[in-house]
This record gives sequence, structure tokens and C-alpha cells, in this order.
Amino acid sequence: MSQGLINMAYIAATILFILALGGLSKQESARRGNVLGMIGMGIALLVTIVGLVTRNFELLIGTMVVGGLIGFTLAKKVEMTQMPELVAILHSLVGLAAMFVGYANFLSHATEYIGIEKTIHDIETYIGILIGALTFSGSVVAYLKLSGKWGGKPLLLPARHWLNLGLLILAVYFGFAFVNEAALGGGIQPLMLMTFVALLFGIHMVAAIGGADMPVVVSMLNSYSGWAAAALGFMLSNDLLIVIGALVGSSGAILSYIMCRAMNRNFISVIAGGFGTGTSSGGSGITIEGEAIATSAEELAAQLVSAKEVMIIPGYGMAVAQAQHMVSDIAKLLRKKKVNVRFGIHPVAGRMPGHMNVLLAEAKVPYDIVFEMDEINQDFPNIDVSIVIGANDVVNPSATEEPGSPIYGMPIIEVHNARTVFVLKRSMSAGFAGVQNPLFFKENTRMLFGDAKDSIGGLVSEFKE
Repeated sequence: MSQGLINMAYIAATILFILALGGLSKQESARRGNVLGMIGMGIALLVTIVGLVTRNFELLIGTMVVGGLIGFTLAKKVEMTQMPELVAILHSLVGLAAMFVGYANFLSHATEYIGIEKTIHDIETYIGILIGALTFSGSVVAYLKLSGKWGGKPLLLPARHWLNLGLLILAVYFGFAFVNEAALGGGIQPLMLMTFVALLFGIHMVAAIGGADMPVVVSMLNSYSGWAAAALGFMLSNDLLIVIGALVGSSGAILSYIMCRAMNRNFISVIAGGFGTGTSSGGSGITIEGEAIATSAEELAAQLVSAKEVMIIPGYGMAVAQAQHMVSDIAKLLRKKKVNVRFGIHPVAGRMPGHMNVLLAEAKVPYDIVFEMDEINQDFPNIDVSIVIGANDVVNPSATEEPGSPIYGMPIIEVHNARTVFVLKRSMSAGFAGVQNPLFFKENTRMLFGDAKDSIGGLVSEFKE
């Protein structure tokens, strides 16, 4: 295949990737965006294999088949509630690939560079391995946290910021040492030492982040994986890889920035690690006055029948219970009774950006009744009934009322301002951030305990009787 055809195919793939990102920006076009992205990646893979690979086709195809089968099997088995963990572990594989390709490129000497070209190439290799190692270890820790194998509380080591600074200085020092030694035919020792430092930094960076902020971590690691891919593109002189990496890296960074604003976090602190981890120990010292009032599906149904304005706030508990289809059913029943039903989505509801939006779309909830936090917060004083389904931290008034709370300053869905609030929850346990929720004890709140799917199912039965 000629270089001209390869370049044309790469341009077509790039256009498709850009269109894919545009499609993913809206719920209505997200499916189309995914399809365009898959077509673009298919073109990129086919052209790369046919046009650039010259030997070892059997090994390449064999590994692609094995990897594809593993990925397909895992994706089919993974529930929507486990998607954040899957995304995190996939990010770790991108980082691991960047590390391996970087080392292979450095050790192969397939292309000999001299002078300034060699210096630039060595820097590209170093940065690619650095970002790859950081992404790999950080993503593994994120996976462990999201899957519950690592506690949600942040790891607050003494002088942790000085530790991060020290690791950064070491990475820069080893970078200079690597470039100097590589010019003389060496460099493997500082490269390996840097890899160890980067792995350690990735672990500490994510471990220092609390559970409530993990959705931001997912988007941040997505950005890191993109920059790792871009570094590989420079290393291998592959324009398409540079473009793809830049698209993923920049879009991930923008998403992280948006989410930081939504959570009142400092974006620079995200990059440095350990953001949102003040000196508070977890809010256990906060005394909550009042008594939680239990209710039943019958009472909730009666309130909904007489309501004119209803707001539904889905959370991770809905995802765990896989209750989104029943929630969609109850919304349809209410709308048939001329009740104005809307859904309110917090930017970090669930365990990853857009988690709740995907679940509601899967359940065929109309896009035009799904609203973001900023669009509906001012409406709550006029809401007759608000239903919180498995959400906790994103509706916790401590974020606005308790300066000592670990989540203080995080914008929340102000559901407590509604006339009546029904919370569907298994128990009175704290959320992922480990902070007790005063909403459960407010006078206008009623607690409907049990599995969200069972509770909504009982509610649907009440309406049908």
C-alpha cells in the first residue's frame, strides 16, 4: 500500500474520530458517535496492518484474536454497575502498552538517530514511558477503589505533597541522566529507575483521592492514557496515533476540568493528586439531630397521585439494583396522569461521568425530561415530591452546611428544598465518601428501605391496582 493511500485512510479515520466525539456530546447522538468511532478504529487498524506491517503477520493476527476474544468476553459479562471498574482497568492496559512499546522502541535500535534527532527521540521515549507507567499504576488503584477492594477513604501520608514533589524532581533528574547516557549508548538504568518512580507516583496520586471524587479520577486517567498514546505516536512517527492521543487526552482533560468545576475542586490539584482531601477525618464527629421516618410504597404512591411536579434523582443504588427500567415505567405512568416528571442528574452520579445518563437512555427515558444539576436546582422549592433512588453523596446537605465535612464545597442536587422527599435506600449507611447524610433526618424526608428494584416494583403495583 502506497504512503499516499495510508495518509488518506488516516485522515478519514481522524475525521471519523472527531465526529465520534461530537456524537458523544449528546445523548441523542451517542450511539451514532460510538458507531463512527468503531468504524474509524477499524479503518486505522486495517490500514496499519496491511500498509505498515511487513512481517510476523501470524503473531500479530493471533494476538489480536486472543485479545479481541478476551475483551469481548469481559465486556459481555460486565454489568453496567461495573463499567467504571472496566474503564479503569482498560486505562491501565493503555498505560502498560505505552511502557512496553517505549522499552521495545528504546532497545530495538531499528532506526538509528544522530544529533538533535536522537535527543528529541529519547525525550519522546522517556515521556511516553513516564506517562504510561503513571497511568498504569494509577488506573490499577482506581480499579481497586471502584470495585471495593480498596477502601474509599483517602490515603493521607505525612508530608504527602512533599513526597509528590520529591518524586517529580526525581523523574526530571532521571530524565536528564537518561538523555545524557543514551547519547553514549546507555540509559537503561535511569529509565528503569524513572519507571519505578512513576509507578509509585501513580499509586500515591490515586490512593490520596477520596471515594466521592473517583468519577473525576476516571476522566483524569482517561486523559493520561490519551497523552500516553500521543507520546507513542511521536516515538513511532505515527501521525494517526498522535492525533488520536491528542483527541483523547484533550477531551479527557476538558471533561476533568468541567467535573472539577461541578464539584468545586481545583483542577491543578487533580493533576497533582490528593485533591479534595483536606484535614478532615471523614465527618464522623458531626452530630446529626432528628429521627429518620420510615414510609411505605403505599404512602409514596398516594403522594405521587396528588402531586403536580415530581423530580426523580437516580444514583448508584439504582444502578446496582438494575431498577432503571422500573423507574422508567413509573415515570410513564405518572406522565399519563398528567404529572410533570423530570429527572435530575448530578455530574458525578454513579462511579463515572455519564453513568446515570446511560442507564436512563437504556431504559428509554425521554432525553427531554433528563436535566443536569444546574438546570433544576432552582426548581426544588416548587417540587411537590422528589424521589431519591440510591443516591447519597450527591444529595448530601453537608456539602453546603458543614464546613468540617470532607465533601464541603461540592455542589449538590438540592433535593432537601423540595416539599416532600422520599429516599429509596437499603439502609442508613453512609455513601462512598464515608459521610453520613443529614437529608435522611430532615422533617420533610421519608425513608423507603429495601432494594430499589423491589421498592419501585411495589410502587408500580400500587399504581396498577
